[in-house]
Amino acid sequence: MHEIGIANSVLDASVAECARRSGVKLTRIGVRIGVLAGVDIEALRFAFEALTKDTELEQVGIEIQSCPRRNRCLDCEEEFVSELYTEPCPKCASEHVILTGGEELDLAFIEVEEP
Repeated sequence: MHEIGIANSVLDASVAECARRSGVKLTRIGVRIGVLAGVDIEALRFAFEALTKDTELEQVGIEIQSCPRRNRCLDCEEEFVSELYTEPCPKCASEHVILTGGEELDLAFIEVEEP
């Protein structure tokens, strides 16, 4: 279950950022995950909760945003959301499309409480 490693990395990055800001308390973490990233969102949420249970981070919340697969047409430059790998452009029907999103795995934000 690689979601434990992802949750641990998210926590490490968030705690490191808070350490750079003297005296702040981490309250919430936001993560952006693309549908093609191969991450089970519920397993990630479970891993996050397991890693923070009975620690000083137990009250930290996690917000997970799922990002759809996005394509761009190479002929007309239309950008569109698609659930299929081979979906033609909805504007011009061209099949010359490329993937532009859906593989994200980003730390979107951290929310802190000032002293």
